[in-house]
Amino acid sequence: MELHLHLDGSLRPETVWELAKEQGVELPVGTLEEVRQQMKVPEDCQTLEEYLKRFDLPLLVLQEENALERVTFELTEDLAKAGLDYAEIRFAPQLSLQKGLTQDQVVQAAIRGAERGMKAYPGIRVGLILCCMRGDQNEALNLETVEMVKKYLGRVVCAVDIAGAEGLFDTRLFKPVFDKVNEYGLPMTIHAGEAAGPDSIRTALSYGTRRIGHGVAAAQDEALIKELVRDGITLEVCVTSNFHTKVMNRLEDHPIRKLFDAGVRVTINSDNMTASDTNLAKEIQVLKDVLGFTEEEIETMEQYGWEARFLKD
Repeated sequence: MELHLHLDGSLRPETVWELAKEQGVELPVGTLEEVRQQMKVPEDCQTLEEYLKRFDLPLLVLQEENALERVTFELTEDLAKAGLDYAEIRFAPQLSLQKGLTQDQVVQAAIRGAERGMKAYPGIRVGLILCCMRGDQNEALNLETVEMVKKYLGRVVCAVDIAGAEGLFDTRLFKPVFDKVNEYGLPMTIHAGEAAGPDSIRTALSYGTRRIGHGVAAAQDEALIKELVRDGITLEVCVTSNFHTKVMNRLEDHPIRKLFDAGVRVTINSDNMTASDTNLAKEIQVLKDVLGFTEEEIETMEQYGWEARFLKD
């Protein structure tokens, strides 16, 4: 199962190439192979901000309803064929408004794609997490995303999140957004402790979240580790992606082992299958080969994920 997976970071390059031709979108590259390279993080990537540039190209073709429905279906299909039973896919509706769509239309299109995927592959259950975005000019858009979660929360839409450049936009800036989330009693997860330190996680926890996207900076703070263990907070950890965004310089130094051994409820996730050239099977292999996790320990992490999932009916 997969709790932390971004739609726009997990598209098939072939689909982006086809959609660009269908939509008459001029891409900054001239071949499918260049599309593939442009969507993948370079091995020498140095920052989260550089990593996030990989999303620019796929977003060019995610401005129409049929495209949004198609890519959500295809990702559901890819996950089902990879043997997943459950996945939560996240995306930011406000990033698909450049051609005049409303957030409502964007969300409906993604729901249609997920439902079509589950109908074609009844062995998988898929939920959609709607992401607000970090920024200093988009509070109205973020509040509208919260309204979308409230409106569509149910069989497919399952939670709200905030994503983006954590190092540039402090988690404290988004209190009004999460005040509204709490007013409505919506399920949430919050990206924190990836490009910023333990205080970002503490702020996210103060908003009432029970899940943290990444959260690996907690390893720097023993008191915070104890708090996470005491309160049963789940971390959605993405090892390969953390290496790409330079949370650490070597995979061997990833803090997931320290956090797991301390009793933190860490889970295994791929974050962006295309951008990081990974999938759940590869992530599990890294945990075994590089970080020395046993089958039994990986099963424990899978259980943590199952218990923390948003769709439980």
